[in-house]
Amino acid sequence: MSETSASLLTCDLCDAHEPLLAQGSLRVLPPVFLSFGAKSQFAGPAATLRLFEDNGMVRSTLETAGQGRVLVIDGGGSLRCALVGGNLAVLAEKNGWAGIIVHGCVRDTAEINACQIGVRALAAMPVRSVKKGGGEAEVTVTIAGVRIAPGQWIYADADGVLVADQALHA
Repeated sequence: MSETSASLLTCDLCDAHEPLLAQGSLRVLPPVFLSFGAKSQFAGPAATLRLFEDNGMVRSTLETAGQGRVLVIDGGGSLRCALVGGNLAVLAEKNGWAGIIVHGCVRDTAEINACQIGVRALAAMPVRSVKKGGGEAEVTVTIAGVRIAPGQWIYADADGVLVADQALHA
C-alpha cells in the first residue's frame, strides 16, 4: 500500500468519502466474508475472474506477477468446493499479490493463514474444485450484489471490504 496502513482503514475511508458512497463510486461488499491469511488488511487494484467450481484459471492467474493487485474471484457463491487452497496462497504470496477475494470457498486454511497475504471467502470447504480452466478473466463481475471491474480499487480490513472506482486517500 502506498500510504500508511492506518490511513487506509475502511471506516476512515468511508467517513472521508461519504459523497462517493452516496453516488455509488465507492461500494461496500456485504459482511458475508470470513478473513484468512496473515494480513488482515490489504489494498490494491482488482484483477477479476468469473468461474464456477473450476480453479484452473485461478492458478494460471496467480502464476503471473501480482504487482500488489487483489485477485477478485466470482465463483458464483458456490459452497460445494474450494477455489483457493494453501498451494495457491503460497503462489500468490510469492508472486506479489496483495490479496484474494473469493465469492466461494477456500481450503487448507492453516496454510493460507501462514501466508503474508489477505484472503476473504464465504467459507472453508475441504473438497477441491475441478481444474479444467474454464471461466473468464478481466471482466466486470458482480459479487454479493456489488459490481467490480478490473482496475478498480479494493480495500479490506477487519471491518469490511470496499470497492472504489479509483484509488482513495483518507
